[in-house]
Amino acid sequence: MNYTSIKDIDNLDQWVQQAIKIKKKPLKNKKLGKNKTLGMLFFNPSLRTRLSTQKAALNLGMNVMVMNFGSEGWTLEYEDGAIMNSGSSEHIKEAAAVVSQYCDIIAVRAFAGLQDKEKDNAETVMAGFLKYATVPIVNMEGATGHPLQALADAITIAEYKTKARPKVVLTWAPHPKALPQAVANSFVEMMQLQDAEFVITHPKGYELNPEITKDSHIEYDQDKAFENADFIYAKNWSNYNEYGQITNSDPNWTVTAEKMKLTNNAKFMHCLPVRRNVIVTDEVLDGPNSVVIEQANNRTYSAQLVLQKILKK
Repeated sequence: MNYTSIKDIDNLDQWVQQAIKIKKKPLKNKKLGKNKTLGMLFFNPSLRTRLSTQKAALNLGMNVMVMNFGSEGWTLEYEDGAIMNSGSSEHIKEAAAVVSQYCDIIAVRAFAGLQDKEKDNAETVMAGFLKYATVPIVNMEGATGHPLQALADAITIAEYKTKARPKVVLTWAPHPKALPQAVANSFVEMMQLQDAEFVITHPKGYELNPEITKDSHIEYDQDKAFENADFIYAKNWSNYNEYGQITNSDPNWTVTAEKMKLTNNAKFMHCLPVRRNVIVTDEVLDGPNSVVIEQANNRTYSAQLVLQKILKK
């Protein structure tokens, strides 16, 4: 069993309830991971993903090894048949096979480069480990998805919703740097499995991959989208069509207290890290309806559920 996409969840509601159960007794399966090792490979920085996944593994009694490829590992080659006479020192064939001998589960974090859409959509790094590793692979954020985050988001919505079918809004917000679409993509895929009124709002031209959004409701008027919402999830992503570019920095898309007044006393969500007073104002982020810290806490239980399911297999 691998966990590299929201599509790997066979029943979202069951998974969420199982994660909430784990949250109540996180050390119940402390012996499950005895003498098992989780290898965490980071090609990009991390705070919540690294610590929450490591915490989840420790809760299950696993050993954990962490490697930062940017500063510690050889540069990897991913193309089959490559003549390696330039920058890359080691092929993914050997690297994945060797790490598989040291670990029972491999977790990988490798962001989009935002230069080559085709390469990013092919998930070069993740696909390489899936192809050549001989142990299960967990996606700690790839080029196009962040399924551990989306599962934590589903847990958070389940804990805080006050009606069976809440209105959930994913809103684009400005950011000074070009960011990937990974978090937004997985959130959309997760919401498509929910019984909810789901709305995506962003400036025209900032559409996500249509193969992911499918028939999800897109509203270009942010104020209209916010009306009577129960949850506001803010996230920036760079332009998908003019790939990796920032073509809009309109500060009017920042989530403010005034905009939150349009909602049904909505909870504010963000995956963190967040740029204060760019993505969202201090007043909203520090306000009583902000659940970003609780949302981050649920990262441990989304990871623990995934690791637990893999170990039991």
